[in-house]
Order: sequence, then structure tokens, then C-alpha cells
Amino acid sequence: MSPADLTATLEDLHGWDRTAAEDVLQATYLKLLDGRARFDGRSSFRTFVFGVIARTAREARRRAALRRWLPLASLLLGPEAVDGRPDPAAALVRADETARLVRALGRLSERQRQVLHLVFYEDLTIAEAAAVAGVSVGTARTHYERGKAALRTLLGEERE
Repeated sequence: MSPADLTATLEDLHGWDRTAAEDVLQATYLKLLDGRARFDGRSSFRTFVFGVIARTAREARRRAALRRWLPLASLLLGPEAVDGRPDPAAALVRADETARLVRALGRLSERQRQVLHLVFYEDLTIAEAAAVAGVSVGTARTHYERGKAALRTLLGEERE
């Protein structure tokens, strides 16, 4: 496949963003340089690098999903006044949205809260979150999906 064909195919995929892809590659490069990703020789170096790229892309995708379905993430980057201080109206909205999120999280099961926290705030994969939580990957995945769905519903109900 030529580079032009690859680019055309990627652009046809839903949500492909060249800038985001470049950001993922830059983040991967930095992980390799600063030692956060270490090659241990269990695979070829090429496979290792592709694995680091894939994990970094998943992390970026999770952060983007968090910004889409959790208002808190986008509100934390709210507008600022001309003097650089937060806009008072935006600060009130952020405080209200944060309170809504905290109430909604409080209504989830403990395991759902734990798995969502590990995946979204600690940047763990579901498999890693399962190991931390002491449950199987399938159980962690179920808590993750059900927790996201419940959070969407709860946040939607509070808006009404």
C-alpha cells in the first residue's frame, strides 16, 4: 500500500485525525526517550515500538472519550477573563458540573467507580485495572462498560 493509499484509507476511518496521530507518535517518542517505555527483549524491537504506539493511542482515545462524556474534563479547561483569571460565571458552571459528576459517581457501585478511576485517571488498560482490582479482565470490562453507561444516564437525568 502506498503512503497516499494509506492516508486515504485512514482518512476514511471514522474519527481519524492526522494531528491526533502526530501527537500520539510524539508522545510515544518521548516515552521511549525518557524511559517510561523500556524494551526488555521479549519481542522484536519493532513489535515493542508498535505496542508502545498502540498503548499511547488507547490512552489518548480514553482521554478524548472522557472529555466527550464527562463534562468535568472539558470544564476544567474553561474560559478565562482577559486578565488571565477564571471567568466567574464559568467557575460557577464548573463547580455545578463537578458537583453533578461527584453525585453521579457516588451512585455507581464501588467496583464500577474503581475501574473507571483506574482507566480514566490512572491511564491503566482494562487488563491492568483488573489486576489492580483483583478481578478477571471480563469482570473489569463489564464494570467499565456498565459504569460508563450508568454515568451517562445519571448525568443525563440530572440535566433534566
